[in-house]
Amino acid sequence: MPPHGGASPPADRPPGPLLRALPAGARGRPVTVIRHPRPAPVRHRHRPLCGRWSGLALDLGSARTRAFVAGRGMVLDVPTVTFPGSGAVHPVQRGTIVDTPGTARMLERLLGHRMPRIGRPLVVVTSPVLGGPAYRAAARTAVGVLRPRAVLTVPGARAVALAAGADHVRPLLVVDIGAHLTEVVLLADGAVTDARRAALGTADLSDGTPGELITEAVIGMVTEMLRQDRTSLTRTALRRGVLLAGGGALRPDITGGLPGGLHCAVQPVPSPHTAAVRGAAGLLTAAHRHPPADGVL
Repeated sequence: MPPHGGASPPADRPPGPLLRALPAGARGRPVTVIRHPRPAPVRHRHRPLCGRWSGLALDLGSARTRAFVAGRGMVLDVPTVTFPGSGAVHPVQRGTIVDTPGTARMLERLLGHRMPRIGRPLVVVTSPVLGGPAYRAAARTAVGVLRPRAVLTVPGARAVALAAGADHVRPLLVVDIGAHLTEVVLLADGAVTDARRAALGTADLSDGTPGELITEAVIGMVTEMLRQDRTSLTRTALRRGVLLAGGGALRPDITGGLPGGLHCAVQPVPSPHTAAVRGAAGLLTAAHRHPPADGVL
Protein backbone atom coordinates (compact mmCIF):
# COMPACT_ATOMS: atom_id res chain seq x y z
CA MET A 1 0.00 0.00 0.00
CA PRO A 2 1.42 3.45 -0.87
CA PRO A 3 2.41 5.78 2.01
CA HIS A 4 -0.17 8.09 3.53
CA GLY A 5 -3.01 6.16 1.93
CA GLY A 6 -2.24 7.52 -1.56
CA ALA A 7 -3.65 5.89 -4.66
CA SER A 8 -1.61 3.14 -6.26
CA PRO A 9 -0.41 3.85 -9.81
CA PRO A 10 -2.61 2.30 -12.49
CA ALA A 11 -1.68 -1.26 -13.30
CA ASP A 12 -1.48 -0.65 -17.04
CA ARG A 13 1.07 2.22 -17.02
CA PRO A 14 4.32 2.97 -15.11
CA PRO A 15 4.32 5.71 -12.48
CA GLY A 16 5.55 9.11 -13.63
CA PRO A 17 5.96 12.66 -12.37
CA LEU A 18 2.84 14.74 -11.89
CA LEU A 19 4.59 17.83 -13.32
CA ARG A 20 6.16 17.81 -16.75
CA ALA A 21 7.86 20.75 -18.47
CA LEU A 22 6.87 21.33 -22.08
CA PRO A 23 8.75 23.36 -24.72
CA ALA A 24 8.46 27.14 -24.39
CA GLY A 25 5.30 28.75 -25.54
CA ALA A 26 4.78 31.72 -27.83
CA ARG A 27 6.18 34.22 -25.25
CA GLY A 28 9.17 32.06 -24.45
CA ARG A 29 7.85 30.96 -21.09
CA PRO A 30 7.87 27.32 -20.18
CA VAL A 31 4.42 25.80 -19.83
CA THR A 32 3.75 23.42 -16.97
CA VAL A 33 0.87 20.93 -17.22
CA ILE A 34 -0.54 19.18 -14.17
CA ARG A 35 -1.13 15.63 -15.27
CA HIS A 36 -3.49 13.64 -13.03
CA PRO A 37 -2.97 9.90 -13.12
CA ARG A 38 -5.94 8.13 -14.70
CA PRO A 39 -7.49 5.21 -12.89
CA ALA A 40 -7.45 1.89 -14.61
CA PRO A 41 -10.54 1.51 -16.84
CA VAL A 42 -13.39 -0.39 -15.26
CA ARG A 43 -14.75 -3.08 -17.50
CA HIS A 44 -18.42 -3.81 -16.82
CA ARG A 45 -19.52 -7.34 -17.47
CA HIS A 46 -23.13 -7.40 -18.57
CA ARG A 47 -24.71 -10.52 -17.23
CA PRO A 48 -28.19 -11.71 -18.08
CA LEU A 49 -30.78 -11.46 -15.35
CA CYS A 50 -30.91 -15.22 -15.02
CA GLY A 51 -27.24 -15.14 -13.97
CA ARG A 52 -28.24 -13.48 -10.71
CA TRP A 53 -31.50 -15.31 -10.03
CA SER A 54 -33.55 -18.05 -11.63
CA GLY A 55 -37.18 -17.91 -12.62
CA LEU A 56 -39.74 -20.32 -14.04
CA ALA A 57 -43.16 -19.64 -15.58
CA LEU A 58 -45.52 -22.62 -15.64
CA ASP A 59 -48.88 -23.31 -17.29
CA LEU A 60 -50.46 -26.55 -16.06
CA GLY A 61 -53.15 -27.25 -18.63
CA SER A 62 -55.47 -30.21 -18.67
CA ALA A 63 -53.97 -31.36 -21.96
CA ARG A 64 -50.49 -29.81 -22.07
CA THR A 65 -47.90 -28.45 -19.65
CA ARG A 66 -45.77 -25.53 -20.78
CA ALA A 67 -42.75 -24.05 -19.03
CA PHE A 68 -40.64 -20.96 -19.66
CA VAL A 69 -37.25 -20.53 -17.95
CA ALA A 70 -35.87 -17.01 -17.53
CA GLY A 71 -32.94 -16.50 -19.86
CA ARG A 72 -33.68 -19.65 -21.86
CA GLY A 73 -37.20 -19.16 -23.19
CA MET A 74 -39.73 -21.92 -23.71
CA VAL A 75 -38.24 -25.22 -22.62
CA LEU A 76 -41.30 -27.41 -22.37
CA ASP A 77 -44.58 -28.02 -24.24
CA VAL A 78 -45.64 -31.59 -23.54
CA PRO A 79 -48.78 -33.58 -22.64
CA THR A 80 -49.86 -33.32 -19.01
CA VAL A 81 -49.49 -36.98 -18.05
CA THR A 82 -47.84 -39.10 -15.40
CA PHE A 83 -46.86 -42.77 -15.53
CA PRO A 84 -47.35 -44.26 -12.07
CA GLY A 85 -47.78 -47.77 -13.37
CA SER A 86 -48.42 -49.43 -16.68
CA GLY A 87 -50.46 -46.61 -18.20
CA ALA A 88 -50.69 -42.84 -18.46
CA VAL A 89 -52.69 -40.81 -15.94
CA HIS A 90 -53.89 -37.22 -16.39
CA PRO A 91 -53.34 -35.39 -13.07
CA VAL A 92 -55.07 -32.17 -14.24
CA GLN A 93 -58.63 -32.44 -15.50
CA ARG A 94 -61.07 -29.70 -16.52
CA GLY A 95 -58.94 -27.03 -14.88
CA THR A 96 -58.61 -28.93 -11.58
CA ILE A 97 -55.53 -30.62 -10.14
CA VAL A 98 -57.04 -33.98 -9.23
CA ASP A 99 -53.75 -35.71 -8.38
CA THR A 100 -51.32 -33.40 -6.58
CA PRO A 101 -48.61 -36.04 -5.90
CA GLY A 102 -48.84 -37.16 -9.53
CA THR A 103 -48.45 -33.56 -10.70
CA ALA A 104 -45.38 -33.21 -8.47
CA ARG A 105 -43.84 -36.39 -9.94
CA MET A 106 -44.48 -35.08 -13.44
CA LEU A 107 -42.80 -31.74 -12.67
CA GLU A 108 -39.82 -33.48 -11.09
CA ARG A 109 -39.43 -35.71 -14.16
CA LEU A 110 -39.79 -32.87 -16.67
CA LEU A 111 -38.11 -29.97 -14.91
CA GLY A 112 -36.02 -31.28 -12.03
CA HIS A 113 -32.88 -31.57 -14.15
CA ARG A 114 -33.45 -28.11 -15.64
CA MET A 115 -33.39 -26.26 -12.33
CA PRO A 116 -30.18 -24.54 -11.18
CA ARG A 117 -27.95 -26.47 -8.82
CA ILE A 118 -27.24 -23.30 -6.87
CA GLY A 119 -30.08 -21.05 -5.81
CA ARG A 120 -33.80 -21.58 -5.74
CA PRO A 121 -36.13 -20.47 -8.54
CA LEU A 122 -39.00 -18.03 -8.35
CA VAL A 123 -42.02 -19.75 -9.94
CA VAL A 124 -45.07 -18.05 -11.47
CA VAL A 125 -47.96 -20.43 -12.19
CA THR A 126 -51.06 -19.59 -14.22
CA SER A 127 -54.36 -20.58 -12.66
CA PRO A 128 -57.92 -20.89 -13.97
CA VAL A 129 -59.80 -17.77 -12.96
CA LEU A 130 -62.46 -19.76 -11.12
CA GLY A 131 -60.00 -22.34 -9.77
CA GLY A 132 -60.04 -20.60 -6.41
CA PRO A 133 -57.84 -21.23 -3.37
CA ALA A 134 -58.03 -25.00 -3.83
CA TYR A 135 -56.27 -24.87 -7.21
CA ARG A 136 -53.66 -22.40 -5.97
CA ALA A 137 -52.90 -24.51 -2.90
CA ALA A 138 -52.57 -27.70 -4.97
CA ALA A 139 -50.32 -25.96 -7.51
CA ARG A 140 -48.02 -24.61 -4.79
CA THR A 141 -47.79 -28.05 -3.19
CA ALA A 142 -46.95 -29.74 -6.50
CA VAL A 143 -44.37 -27.13 -7.51
CA GLY A 144 -42.70 -27.56 -4.12
CA VAL A 145 -40.84 -30.55 -5.59
CA LEU A 146 -38.69 -28.04 -7.52
CA ARG A 147 -37.51 -26.37 -4.28
CA PRO A 148 -38.75 -22.91 -5.26
CA ARG A 149 -37.88 -19.74 -3.40
CA ALA A 150 -41.52 -18.70 -3.80
CA VAL A 151 -44.55 -19.79 -5.83
CA LEU A 152 -46.84 -17.04 -7.16
CA THR A 153 -50.04 -17.52 -9.12
CA VAL A 154 -51.59 -15.33 -11.80
CA PRO A 155 -55.06 -15.65 -13.35
CA GLY A 156 -54.67 -17.12 -16.81
CA ALA A 157 -56.75 -14.37 -18.46
CA ARG A 158 -54.53 -11.66 -16.98
CA ALA A 159 -51.44 -13.48 -18.26
CA VAL A 160 -53.03 -13.65 -21.73
CA ALA A 161 -53.69 -9.89 -21.72
CA LEU A 162 -50.06 -9.25 -20.75
CA ALA A 163 -48.75 -11.52 -23.51
CA ALA A 164 -50.90 -9.65 -26.04
CA GLY A 165 -49.65 -6.28 -24.78
CA ALA A 166 -53.28 -5.24 -24.24
CA ASP A 167 -54.32 -2.45 -21.93
CA HIS A 168 -56.09 -4.48 -19.26
CA VAL A 169 -56.73 -1.45 -17.06
CA ARG A 170 -59.62 -0.50 -19.33
CA PRO A 171 -62.44 -3.08 -19.46
CA LEU A 172 -61.34 -6.08 -21.50
CA LEU A 173 -63.03 -9.41 -22.30
CA VAL A 174 -60.73 -12.42 -22.62
CA VAL A 175 -62.02 -15.73 -24.00
CA ASP A 176 -59.66 -18.65 -23.38
CA ILE A 177 -60.66 -21.84 -25.21
CA GLY A 178 -58.54 -24.73 -23.99
CA ALA A 179 -58.65 -28.45 -24.53
CA HIS A 180 -61.03 -29.21 -21.65
CA LEU A 181 -62.11 -25.81 -20.36
CA THR A 182 -63.45 -22.56 -21.81
CA GLU A 183 -63.30 -19.34 -19.78
CA VAL A 184 -64.81 -15.91 -20.38
CA VAL A 185 -63.20 -13.29 -18.14
CA LEU A 186 -63.82 -9.57 -17.69
CA LEU A 187 -60.76 -7.57 -16.62
CA ALA A 188 -60.91 -3.99 -15.37
CA ASP A 189 -58.26 -1.95 -13.57
CA GLY A 190 -55.95 -4.93 -13.92
CA ALA A 191 -58.20 -7.23 -11.88
CA VAL A 192 -60.82 -9.90 -12.59
CA THR A 193 -64.28 -8.40 -12.11
CA ASP A 194 -66.41 -11.20 -13.58
CA ALA A 195 -65.85 -14.66 -15.01
CA ARG A 196 -67.70 -17.65 -16.44
CA ARG A 197 -66.47 -21.11 -17.33
CA ALA A 198 -67.73 -24.14 -19.24
CA ALA A 199 -66.35 -27.66 -18.85
CA LEU A 200 -65.99 -27.88 -22.61
CA GLY A 201 -62.99 -27.60 -24.92
CA THR A 202 -61.41 -28.62 -28.17
CA ALA A 203 -60.75 -32.17 -26.97
CA ASP A 204 -64.51 -32.69 -26.79
CA LEU A 205 -64.74 -32.13 -30.55
CA SER A 206 -62.57 -35.11 -31.48
CA ASP A 207 -65.57 -37.39 -31.95
CA GLY A 208 -67.12 -35.22 -34.65
CA THR A 209 -68.97 -32.87 -32.32
CA PRO A 210 -69.33 -29.54 -34.19
CA GLY A 211 -67.28 -26.56 -33.08
CA GLU A 212 -70.46 -24.50 -32.91
CA LEU A 213 -71.08 -26.13 -29.54
CA ILE A 214 -68.22 -24.12 -28.04
CA THR A 215 -69.24 -21.03 -30.03
CA GLU A 216 -72.71 -21.15 -28.52
CA ALA A 217 -71.28 -21.69 -25.04
CA VAL A 218 -69.10 -18.57 -25.34
CA ILE A 219 -71.98 -16.46 -26.64
CA GLY A 220 -74.19 -17.72 -23.83
CA MET A 221 -71.64 -16.86 -21.15
CA VAL A 222 -71.08 -13.34 -22.51
CA THR A 223 -74.85 -12.80 -22.78
CA GLU A 224 -75.24 -13.83 -19.15
CA MET A 225 -72.50 -11.41 -18.16
CA LEU A 226 -74.31 -8.58 -19.91
CA ARG A 227 -77.61 -9.47 -18.29
CA GLN A 228 -76.22 -9.56 -14.76
CA ASP A 229 -73.81 -6.62 -15.04
CA ARG A 230 -75.21 -3.61 -13.17
CA THR A 231 -72.38 -1.46 -14.50
CA SER A 232 -71.28 -0.57 -18.02
CA LEU A 233 -68.05 -2.58 -17.85
CA THR A 234 -69.11 -5.56 -19.96
CA ARG A 235 -70.73 -3.39 -22.61
CA THR A 236 -67.66 -1.13 -22.74
CA ALA A 237 -65.41 -4.18 -23.13
CA LEU A 238 -67.53 -5.51 -26.00
CA ARG A 239 -67.27 -2.21 -27.84
CA ARG A 240 -63.51 -2.60 -27.58
CA GLY A 241 -63.60 -6.20 -28.88
CA VAL A 242 -62.84 -9.65 -27.49
CA LEU A 243 -59.35 -11.11 -27.03
CA LEU A 244 -59.12 -14.81 -27.94
CA ALA A 245 -56.58 -17.26 -26.52
CA GLY A 246 -56.05 -21.00 -26.15
CA GLY A 247 -55.81 -23.66 -28.81
CA GLY A 248 -59.44 -23.06 -29.75
CA ALA A 249 -58.51 -19.62 -31.07
CA LEU A 250 -56.89 -21.42 -34.02
CA ARG A 251 -60.11 -23.25 -34.94
CA PRO A 252 -62.21 -21.42 -37.57
CA ASP A 253 -65.12 -23.77 -36.87
CA ILE A 254 -65.23 -22.27 -33.34
CA THR A 255 -64.22 -18.67 -33.93
CA GLY A 256 -66.06 -18.07 -37.21
CA GLY A 257 -69.42 -17.50 -35.56
CA LEU A 258 -68.20 -15.37 -32.63
CA PRO A 259 -68.11 -11.91 -34.26
CA GLY A 260 -71.71 -12.22 -35.46
CA GLY A 261 -72.93 -13.79 -32.24
CA LEU A 262 -71.23 -11.25 -29.98
CA HIS A 263 -71.75 -8.28 -32.33
CA CYS A 264 -68.16 -7.13 -31.87
CA ALA A 265 -64.64 -7.62 -33.18
CA VAL A 266 -62.82 -10.79 -32.12
CA GLN A 267 -59.02 -10.78 -32.13
CA PRO A 268 -56.84 -13.87 -31.47
CA VAL A 269 -53.59 -13.11 -29.65
CA PRO A 270 -50.33 -14.10 -31.37
CA SER A 271 -49.55 -17.80 -30.75
CA PRO A 272 -52.72 -18.12 -28.67
CA HIS A 273 -51.96 -21.63 -27.37
CA THR A 274 -48.85 -20.38 -25.51
CA ALA A 275 -50.07 -16.91 -24.56
CA ALA A 276 -50.73 -17.74 -20.91
CA VAL A 277 -47.24 -19.07 -20.15
CA ARG A 278 -45.62 -16.20 -22.07
CA GLY A 279 -47.60 -13.68 -20.05
CA ALA A 280 -46.58 -15.41 -16.83
CA ALA A 281 -42.96 -15.28 -17.99
CA GLY A 282 -43.30 -11.54 -18.48
CA LEU A 283 -44.23 -11.20 -14.81
CA LEU A 284 -41.13 -12.94 -13.51
CA THR A 285 -38.93 -9.84 -13.31
CA ALA A 286 -41.61 -7.69 -11.69
CA ALA A 287 -42.45 -10.45 -9.23
CA HIS A 288 -38.77 -10.86 -8.35
CA ARG A 289 -38.46 -7.16 -7.52
CA HIS A 290 -41.87 -6.67 -5.88
CA PRO A 291 -43.36 -10.00 -4.73
CA PRO A 292 -47.01 -9.74 -3.68
CA ALA A 293 -47.81 -10.33 -0.04
CA ASP A 294 -50.62 -12.81 -0.77
CA GLY A 295 -48.78 -14.77 -3.47
CA VAL A 296 -51.33 -13.82 -6.18
CA LEU A 297 -50.27 -11.54 -9.05
